[in-house]
Amino acid sequence: QVQLVESGGGLVQAGGSLRLSCAASGLTFSNYAMGWFRQAPGKEREFVVGISWRGGSTEFADSVKGRFTISRDNDKNTVYVQMNSLKPEDTAVYYCAAKLFSISRSLNYDYWGQGTQVSVSS
Repeated sequence: QVQLVESGGGLVQAGGSLRLSCAASGLTFSNYAMGWFRQAPGKEREFVVGISWRGGSTEFADSVKGRFTISRDNDKNTVYVQMNSLKPEDTAVYYCAAKLFSISRSLNYDYWGQGTQVSVSS
């Protein structure tokens, strides 16, 4: 059974930082591109950042470019997103997702985690 478990969310002041982790099990992690999405109350789920299966390629939503970075450790089956210079508009539930081989900015991922709440106060 495939599981993606996010951690690292919390409450932070504007300008602060958080690092989210997503631990995967039940799949050959190194075959999967990993993406992070977020969903704020009343809004659709949106792509935030993604990393290819080997980590050689990354993609970022314009709203987080220069503030967020993504990395993966295929030995630990874990993907990370470092979020710096957080803004109140970054407040959302953040989900990690796995898609075979290639990054996608759409929701067509094969597996999803349960999400972790990130709240940024002004």
